[in-house]
Amino acid sequence: MSSGDVWIIGTAMTKFGRFADKDLIDLAAEASLGALRDADMGISNIGVLALGNVYEANSHNGQRLQKQIGQTGIPVYNVVNACATGATAVRVAMMSIASGEADTALAIGVEKMGKMGLLGSSAKNRDAKKQFEPKGRYGSVLKTEGVIGTGLMPGVFAQAGMEYALKHGVTATQFAKVAQKNHAHSVLNPLAQYRKEFSLEEILNAEMIAYPNTLPMCCPTGDGAAAVVLVSDAKLKTLDPDVRKRAVKVSASVMTSDPWVEGGQVQPDVNTLTRNAADTAYDKAGIGPDDLDLVELHDCFATAELIHYDNLRLCEPGGAGEFIESGAPWRDGKIPVNVSGGLLSKGHPIGATGIANLYEVTTHLRGEAGDRQIEGARVGLTHVIGLASACAVHILEARPAGVS
Repeated sequence: MSSGDVWIIGTAMTKFGRFADKDLIDLAAEASLGALRDADMGISNIGVLALGNVYEANSHNGQRLQKQIGQTGIPVYNVVNACATGATAVRVAMMSIASGEADTALAIGVEKMGKMGLLGSSAKNRDAKKQFEPKGRYGSVLKTEGVIGTGLMPGVFAQAGMEYALKHGVTATQFAKVAQKNHAHSVLNPLAQYRKEFSLEEILNAEMIAYPNTLPMCCPTGDGAAAVVLVSDAKLKTLDPDVRKRAVKVSASVMTSDPWVEGGQVQPDVNTLTRNAADTAYDKAGIGPDDLDLVELHDCFATAELIHYDNLRLCEPGGAGEFIESGAPWRDGKIPVNVSGGLLSKGHPIGATGIANLYEVTTHLRGEAGDRQIEGARVGLTHVIGLASACAVHILEARPAGVS
């Protein structure tokens, strides 16, 4: 088994959007080659490759990518894990390094979604003859979606937000302020899918998707890729000093799934597994929420970001409404959250999101984020959650100044 830390020495992401002239492998290759250049490496230096993708996951995409950027005979892992797919690919690469299988790894997340909807299949013809016969795993006689809870993303996160709001007195305006913040942040991010500010009134008066989330409070689907190059501590010590000084330490990498909770069989619980992941990550890294300089969290909907302030311990229990009201998560606030624009503006090509979050935090910790740079950033956290459910939290730390 390898000992020591794991480091990010290279990272890149494509612009997120809709690209009719590029296929999945084109996007993956662009991010991969960018990360390799950033690490001052070539594919021949890589010991293992992990590629995360959801909607074309049966296509052996890691091997297809190799045909475009170089086939070297290394182990390839193809990964799928809902919205946590990219972060899972990173964990696979890290575990490969920890096991001693390789000392250098390339992890890629990529998705080609276009305007793909996320609302599931259409309803059956209501005039069709009803057959009340038990079928399926649970012996249902009728479809339970929307009758006994929901598994569709807009409904799940709207419901989670409303439960929190009713318990802690959060208003629709406070939820909308999350979207206002993230759309404002996106203006400074040249890789974001949308770069447009919205007033609070525009957000509140927009088309309602799933109360309280209006259209600007919901993330768009699209295309994109992101990649990181990871190395062991021993490997880092052999690299060029210019590579070493830009290295970012992965101080914690934690993944959780849903434990049993009351009601969890009816409505997905997006809270408990996030709290568990965050608590474990803080413990592993030896830090607390107050040590964070920035956070990139999974804001698939405005309600999701607000409840995750609480789940990630960024605010006092029950205090997420006051947290957004105070301005704390704005880029000039106490704990800047989603300075990239978040999923709401940056976009959400599902397989790419977990690594795109790592790209963003790494770029700030290196002091290379340009106009959106959080000055003096030394510690950052990334969070992603996929229904089913899977949650990944990573804590990153900048390399101390002056350390060779």
